[in-house]
Parts: sequence; C-alpha cells; structure tokens
Amino acid sequence: MVGESKMTTNHDEIRKWAEARDGKPATVKSTASKDDVGLLRIDFPGYKGEGTLEEITWDEFFKKFDEKKLAFLYQNKTSSGEESRFFKFVSRETADEKKTHKAAHK
Repeated sequence: MVGESKMTTNHDEIRKWAEARDGKPATVKSTASKDDVGLLRIDFPGYKGEGTLEEITWDEFFKKFDEKKLAFLYQNKTSSGEESRFFKFVSRETADEKKTHKAAHK
C-alpha cells in the first residue's frame, strides 16, 4: 500500500530494500571506535551522508543490528507513489509492542 510503513528484522529483506535504492550499509564516523562500528545508517548516493558516513560490510552491519536488537521500519512508496527512502531503526521491543497492539485491534 502506498505510504504504508512496514517493519522487519529479516536481513535479506533489509538488504534488498536498500540495494534497490542504491543504498549501502554505513556507520556514523564520529560514533565508531576500535571495538564498535558505531551508529548504523544506510547511505544513499547524493544525500546528506557525504563526509559523515563510512561504508561498512553487510556482515558488520547485521552483526551490530542483531547485537542492538534493532528492527527496520521502512516504506516502499511515498504517499504520492514514488519510491521511498524512508527508514528508521527501532528497538525490537517496540516492534513487538506494535504487532501486539495491531493484532488486538483486528
């Protein structure tokens, strides 16, 4: 559905969504340390991330994603029907609460 948000923890689904939009796994440079990749992002060419993001591997990305127990909230299309780049990382606990709330109201 246009403009509808979805949530997933499926690595393949996240990677396919990002790569379909030329997105690459990245970290915020200023948050990385020797032992930690830092805050996760998906870097899209030509957007605000230039200079502040550093590309990492999908393996590094998903290792941190799972360690932090994150879920991926995203949209496929905007309300006007264009391909959306909207995404947000949320806690899996939040994702589970939303699923439970949605199921209770059906």
